[in-house]
Amino acid sequence: MNRRAVRRFGTLLLALALAGCATSRPAGEAPANPRDPWEGWNRKVYAFNDALDAAVLKPVATVYADIVPQPVRRGFDNFVGNFADAWSSANSFMQGKLEPGFRGVIRVSMNTVFGLGGVLDIASEAGIDRVDEDFGQTLGVWGFGPGPYVVWPLIGPSTLRDSFAFPIDFNMTPALAFHNGDVKYALTAWQIVNRRANLLGASRLLDDIALDPYTFMRDGYLQRRRSLIYDGDPPEEADDAPADDEPAEAAGVAAPAASAPVSGPAK
Repeated sequence: MNRRAVRRFGTLLLALALAGCATSRPAGEAPANPRDPWEGWNRKVYAFNDALDAAVLKPVATVYADIVPQPVRRGFDNFVGNFADAWSSANSFMQGKLEPGFRGVIRVSMNTVFGLGGVLDIASEAGIDRVDEDFGQTLGVWGFGPGPYVVWPLIGPSTLRDSFAFPIDFNMTPALAFHNGDVKYALTAWQIVNRRANLLGASRLLDDIALDPYTFMRDGYLQRRRSLIYDGDPPEEADDAPADDEPAEAAGVAAPAASAPVSGPAK
């Protein structure tokens, strides 16, 4: 994603935020879910993504999973994960979490040197577990509220905060190491198809158990993101109030009152 694409994505985010603020409601009427004030838009995009997945991505991923042996797919997952570990380690340091940050450095070093550039996950076998941190979580730890839940075409579920972090997180992939455009696109496409192949079982489960897949996906996404920001131990939230997931006090960082985005969904 080049600088021009990042600027366009930021402009689209701003336009959506302004549109959401301008949406009129009868006086005193709150949205059905305060964390999802753009539900009408989100459901349309979700339906588009679902149709595109059913028509293109899922069939391609199914054929891919049938043809490509599991060890090859796992090796590619490890290779991509090695880049994710490096970025996760950087985010750990930005959040002031030194132990997870150094653990990530050790993981990347071991897997790069002894794991054929990350194709083999030697570190996990040695008991050095993976740390899952991204820039969206870093913004949360710094005190930025999640903002409204939003579903983006092709990208899927997010929040306003994670949407601003997405262009940065997206670029921290194996494609970053290559300057050739064709190689970048090929690696990105392979990563998308490989990830979708890994989720084939989960998508069948979603179809079987969810009466409303949109609501199931939204609530699961928001709960998972909130849990990640609090490292698996989020505080209890009131049933009648939107969750606020800025762990600024716990992290020793004061949340800037004037700069925090609109509060909304919890991640």
